[in-house]
Amino acid sequence: MVRIALAQINSRVGDISGNAAKILDFTNLARKNGADIIAFPEMVLTGYPPEDLLFKPSFVKKNLEHLSWVAERVSGITAIVGFIDRHSDLYNAAAVISEKRIVAVYYKHLLPNYSVFDEERYFKTGTENKVFSTGEFIFGVNICEDIWHPSGPLSGQVAAGSHLIINISASPYQQGKVEQKERMLASRASDYAVFLCHVNLVGGQDELVFDGQSVLFGPDGKILARAKPFQEDLLLVDVDPEVVEKPRILEPRIRKGDLSQTPATIINLPALKTRKHRPKVGLRVEKRLPEIAEVYQALITGTHDYVEKNGFQKVIIGLSGGIDSALTATIAVDSLGKERVVGLFMPSRYSAEISGIDAKSLAENLGIEYHVIPIEKIFRLYLEVLQEPFSGRKPDITEENIQARIRGNIIMAFSNKFGYLVLTTGNKSEIATGYCTLYGDMAGGFAVLKDIPKTLVYRLAEYRNGIKPVIPKRVLKRPPSAELRFHQKDTDTLPDYAVLDPILKAYIEENRSPSEIAKSGFSLKLVRKVVSLVDRNEYKRRQAPPGIKITSRAFGKDWRLPITNAFKDNGE
Repeated sequence: MVRIALAQINSRVGDISGNAAKILDFTNLARKNGADIIAFPEMVLTGYPPEDLLFKPSFVKKNLEHLSWVAERVSGITAIVGFIDRHSDLYNAAAVISEKRIVAVYYKHLLPNYSVFDEERYFKTGTENKVFSTGEFIFGVNICEDIWHPSGPLSGQVAAGSHLIINISASPYQQGKVEQKERMLASRASDYAVFLCHVNLVGGQDELVFDGQSVLFGPDGKILARAKPFQEDLLLVDVDPEVVEKPRILEPRIRKGDLSQTPATIINLPALKTRKHRPKVGLRVEKRLPEIAEVYQALITGTHDYVEKNGFQKVIIGLSGGIDSALTATIAVDSLGKERVVGLFMPSRYSAEISGIDAKSLAENLGIEYHVIPIEKIFRLYLEVLQEPFSGRKPDITEENIQARIRGNIIMAFSNKFGYLVLTTGNKSEIATGYCTLYGDMAGGFAVLKDIPKTLVYRLAEYRNGIKPVIPKRVLKRPPSAELRFHQKDTDTLPDYAVLDPILKAYIEENRSPSEIAKSGFSLKLVRKVVSLVDRNEYKRRQAPPGIKITSRAFGKDWRLPITNAFKDNGE
C-alpha cells in the first residue's frame, strides 16, 4: 500500500519564497501523516499564471534557487513540485524530489494556447516521457493539459508499467467545468486501468479563480477521494498496486499502450520505507457544491484573494439601492468581513426615495460602514457651467453620464484618501452592451460581477438570501433602473434581460452569428441590434477593471477583439 498526499495550496504569483515555505510546511505535514509521495499543483513555486514575469531572468533564477532550497529539506518522502525550468529555453516543469535532491524533471508536453492560456508564448514543448519506480511501485507524472488529450503522454506512462498517474494542474474554475473535468479523468482512469490523481491549485489570481477539488480515481473510473472546493487542503489517499496489475494481465491493449506515443523511461527512486504499523486512511470524498453555490463561492474566493494579495485593508462600494450593488456588497462582506466594507450612497434629483431606504437597509443588514453624500449641488454646478456651450441642445445621455462621473469622482476620492479598493458593480449584460459609463460607474479597481449576466445576478441574490436574508426583498422585485432621469428603466434602452442574456451568451460564449441566434426564436432585427451594441462598445471594455471569470468566455484575456474594427456581423 502506497500513501499519496495531494496538496492543493493557494500560492501567490511572484511570492516565490512564501510559496517555497508553504510547500515545505505541507511536505512536513504529509510526512508526519505517513505519506510516501506528496504532489503539488502546476507552477506552485512561482504561482500561476506568472505571465510576462517569465521574461525576467531574475524571476526564473529565483524560482530555481528556491526549488533547490526546498529540495535540500525534503527527506523521508518524495515530493512533486511544479516550477519553471531553464535549459536553453523555458519549460513548464515538475521536479521529482527525494532524499534532499532533485532526482528528475518532467517537462509539460501539451501547451494550451486557447481561452485564457497562452503557454506557447513562454514555453518550449517537452518531448521526454518518464515514470518513476520505488521498488515494485511505479508512477507517472504529467502536467495539466497532458491529461486532457487521449493521445498525450499518459499512454506511454501506462505502457511503462505505471500503477498510478499523478497529474499536477492549475485548472481555472468556470461554470460547469468541474463536472466535465471529472468525466474526462474518470474516462482516462478506466480506459487505462490505472489509479489517477489530479491535484489542482486553489485561490484567486487577478481574473482567474482556481477551485481545488483535487481527486483520486480508481482503475474502474470511480471516484475514490475528492478534496475541498475553494479551500487549501491536504488529501491523503492509499493506493494498492495489485488492484492495477490484475486487470492488465487480462487486457493486452492496456499493456501495450499506444505505440505511437513517446515511450517512457523508468527512473529509479529510493525504495519506499516499510510502514508496518501505519493505519489505513479513510478515503474522503468532499461533496461538490450545487452550481449556484459554486459560482457564489468562486466570487467570494476571487474577491478575497484579489483584495488580500494586493494588500488592501478595506473596499468601498457605491450603493444605489439596486440589485447589482447589493449583491456586490454582500459578496464583499462574505469574503472579507463587515469591518472591511464601506458603502456609499450618492443620491441625485432622480434617485427614488425607496432607493435610499433600501441602500440603508442593506448596509444595516450587512453591518457595514455607511455614508450618504448627495450629488445634487455638484450636478447643478456642472449644468450651470455647461449651460452656455450646450445652449440650444436638449438634455440627453450627456447629463446622465455627468451624474455617473460625479459619483465616480467621489468614490475615487474616498479610495485615494483612505486607501480603499473600489469594487465596481456592473454586470456582464451591461458591460457587453455598453450600458455603463466610462469614468463613472466603471471607475474602480475590481469588477466582482464583470462575468455575471443580469439574470444570474438575481439567482445569486436569491441564493444568498436563502442562507440569511440581507438583500431587501423590494430590491429583487423592482424593475432595474440606472436612475439618471425620471422614471427611467433599463428596458427603455435594452431588451428585457430574460431575452437579452440568451442572445449575449450565444454571441459571446458560443460565437454564433446573428442568423444562427435568430433561429432559436429571436427576432433577427433584435439580435442585430444587440450584436451591434456589443461590437461598438469594445473601447469601453478595454478600459474596465479586471473581474472574476465565471463563464466559458469572459471579457478580458478570454476576449481579444480589436477596438478599431470595420467588420459587421449582420448574419448574412
